[in-house]
Order: sequence, then C-alpha cells, then structure tokens
Amino acid sequence: MRRPSLLLASGALVLAAAACAPADDTSSTTSAASPAGSAAADACAKESLKLTTPGKLTIGTDKPAYEPWFKDDDPSSGQGFESAVAYAVAGKMGFTRDEVAWAVVPFDSSFAPGPKQFDFDVNQISITPSRAKAVDFSQGYYTVKQGVVALDGTKFASATSLAELKDAKIGVQAGTTALEAVRSVIQPGKDPSVFNQQVDAVNALKNKQIDAIVVDLPTAFYVTAAQVEGSKIVGQFAANSGEPEEFGMLFQKGNSLVSCVDKALGELKSSGELAQIESQWLTAAAGAPELK
Repeated sequence: MRRPSLLLASGALVLAAAACAPADDTSSTTSAASPAGSAAADACAKESLKLTTPGKLTIGTDKPAYEPWFKDDDPSSGQGFESAVAYAVAGKMGFTRDEVAWAVVPFDSSFAPGPKQFDFDVNQISITPSRAKAVDFSQGYYTVKQGVVALDGTKFASATSLAELKDAKIGVQAGTTALEAVRSVIQPGKDPSVFNQQVDAVNALKNKQIDAIVVDLPTAFYVTAAQVEGSKIVGQFAANSGEPEEFGMLFQKGNSLVSCVDKALGELKSSGELAQIESQWLTAAAGAPELK
C-alpha cells in the first residue's frame, strides 16, 4: 500500500544470492558445478547486464519524492531511506554514483503492464499478487511497520513503550493490519475504536475523541505532515501476526536484472547495512522511535 501523497524474506534472499554467486571449487562436486556457477556470476557482472541505457543504471521514482523516503525531493542525493537503499544496491552491482540515472515515473503507471523506461523503480510499492501479474518484483527491502500518532503535548504523545499505551483510547480502521496489531501487540485495556474509513479515525483524533490512532508507518508520516496539524508520530512497532506487507523494487516483466538486484539486497541484509539504513532514515531522522 503506497500513499498518494507522502509519501526480507531472508530465505528467498539467500537463495537469490546463491543463484548469482560463483561456485566454490574446493571439492570435485562443486568443481563440476563451476561452469554453471560462473555463468550465473557473469550474468550479474556489470558489463553483462541488459540495461535501459548502456552503462547507466536507470532508477525510477515519483515526483515529488517525499521524505523520509527521499530528502528534499532529490532522489540523486543518496539521502532518505529509498535513495540510500537504491545507491547501496547500485554499489553492490558495481555502479558508481555518476553511473546512476533517475527517471520520473508516476506511482500508478509504474506497475501498469508494458515496456518500462527504467531498470527498476523504487517508490514504496507494496508487493501484491495482482501487481505481480503485470510486473516483476525484487525481494522485499522494507517490511512495513505500524505507527502510533497522537496530538503533540497530550498524555500519550510522550509514550516510549507499548506498555505506556495500554490505557489509551486508540482509533483504527476496520479490516487493516493495524487493527490486528493493536489487539495482539499493544493489547489496550479498552477495545480500540474501529472506524470504517481512515479519515474517520483521523477526524476523531482531531476532535480529541480518541487518544491516538494506529496506521501503517507510511500513512503515519502522511497523517502528521498533511492531515492533522500539531500531531506527531509517537513511535513504530512491528505487527507479530499475519502476512507482512513489504515494499519491493519493481521491474518490467521478465527483466533479467531481478536476480542480480536480489543478490545485492541479500548482501546488504546479511551485512546489516540494510538494517542500518532503515534505522538511520526511518527511525532516528524520521522521529519514529521503536516502541517495545
């Protein structure tokens, strides 16, 4: 789910990494497999990649490019979560900063069927079965968390733990991951107020009928920036049940770059660099501390 304005499955990543890694020739068994392993490695060598523009890695995203995903509407800065991730992936694939080009791609058109004028698109695009019929996705680079929003200066705005929210009257939209997360993770003393539409929960917060709302973190950024003046993100937490929503890099259907991007993401995950980027841009800089 990607907001119109504001806005890893580790096993699969390891498999993707293995697919692009050179075979180990320390035994007769692996030596026999070496040609296939070498071919896979060669396919991910920069000079072997089939690119939209030869010698350039072209990355698409929308404009404006909002914080905290991008800084100052400038994807090429390397600042902001998705810009930093994109350049980290490019680096793992052998591209320097000046070998990366950015293309403006409206969100809705990115996952429409047909030819693409980019190598991959990074734009808070959730991986869904319906979209995957028209485009290909990388493995997830971000698992969406839940955000708690309250009016600044109110009792629960200063909470630093989930336990401190147990007495809060929390609003949430019906049928969302957030509703299940409130009940199973926060477990408030009062059953949450459930609204048919997200805007109804927002209005209840504005009118101080509830103490806080819980929405997915991308929406929380939008709520505080554009919907509720004087609101703040109290913090973020992970839902512990259900199928997690993940953002993936998007490709034209059948693009051979997918396995190579997955290899890069696997390396970033195993080294801890991806987690560090998330912590820097979606926790510290974004003012959304982890609630535990």
